[in-house]
Amino acid sequence: MKTLVIVTHPNMEASRVNKAWVEELLKHGDVTIHELYKVYPDENIDVSKEQQLVEAHDRIIFQFPLFWYSTPALLKKWFDTVLQYGWAYGPEGAKTAGKEIGVGVSTYGSEESYQPTGSNRFTLQEILRPIEAIAHFISASYLPHFSLNDISNLNDERLAQSKVDYIQHIKSVKPVVIG
Repeated sequence: MKTLVIVTHPNMEASRVNKAWVEELLKHGDVTIHELYKVYPDENIDVSKEQQLVEAHDRIIFQFPLFWYSTPALLKKWFDTVLQYGWAYGPEGAKTAGKEIGVGVSTYGSEESYQPTGSNRFTLQEILRPIEAIAHFISASYLPHFSLNDISNLNDERLAQSKVDYIQHIKSVKPVVIG
């Protein structure tokens, strides 16, 4: 299975988690890493190039830090421009059918804060529901997300374990079956 990890972090050099995850992913030749802010510092997305990347892979993981209960702006723009009618959906749009789509996300808030009774009021699964909806809409399977929470209190041991767990997740997670 060919895996594409689309990393969207506007300040990767200052990142501790996403940077560490990318460094770990680089050790695995069977994973393609694609950093949107590095490739498109001007945010002008080459739609054809992005579509070719998606077509060449079976599993697409969107990796990002949670920004205001959503993705970084460039990833939203990627969804808006790359997943076109006639390509990803619509009568002639079947290029994403059968793909697997997942999320690797880091959060500042604790796991407890992402509960109905927590300070954020919603679970991370609920907050990521738009990406699950996108996967469904473009006839892809949705994978359970991977998350590392409470990054402001992250020690080196927990970061190291998250790298191992993230790789294991990407390689072995199974799609969510609804119904």
